[in-house]
Amino acid sequence: MSILKFATEMRREQIVQAAIELIAGQGMKGFNVALLARRVGVAPSAIYHHFKGKDEILDSVLDLLEQKLRSNVEAVVEKTQHPLDQLKQLLAAHAQLVLGHSALPRILFSEDIYGGNASRKARLQGIIMGYLEEVATIIRNGQAQRLIRAELDPGTLAVMFLGLLQPPAILWHLSDGQFDAARQVERAWPIFREAVCFRPLSKVK
Repeated sequence: MSILKFATEMRREQIVQAAIELIAGQGMKGFNVALLARRVGVAPSAIYHHFKGKDEILDSVLDLLEQKLRSNVEAVVEKTQHPLDQLKQLLAAHAQLVLGHSALPRILFSEDIYGGNASRKARLQGIIMGYLEEVATIIRNGQAQRLIRAELDPGTLAVMFLGLLQPPAILWHLSDGQFDAARQVERAWPIFREAVCFRPLSKVK
């Protein structure tokens, strides 16, 4: 990758991050290119050098979310071959993504990102469904290795897995960070693991 292309991509991500923070703080009504440029520290014309307008910036917010979710899955799969360890590390990475970027859930838990745009709403749904399928694939691998109970539906378990974080994240958001979502996730994981782990019939009491 050339230095120029790298610098361009870095600037685009900087603009997207600034847009997330701006929308989270002021909502869509306070989101305009002039304010965005001021937050980034550039002239408005510089924003248009990277994006055609507000809609393309909002689409890029979803691009960034998809990229980070995919990177988290790839990272845990490369780090360990054990499906349950993969799930545990993926949960930690997902928690860090959501709780480490306070502006992100403020957007995704509201209608601001959609702005009446049905295609953008469908895109977000597609990103989440794609992530759930990645989780379901890890679960199927665990079932094939007799580590996760084979009678449990992988898709249902994937949604339950995501549910280990989403309600705590909402409470964390509503309480302005007072609710300890990270601690809740840490406590919930062993319960989920115990519920899904495979056990030979001879060991079932």
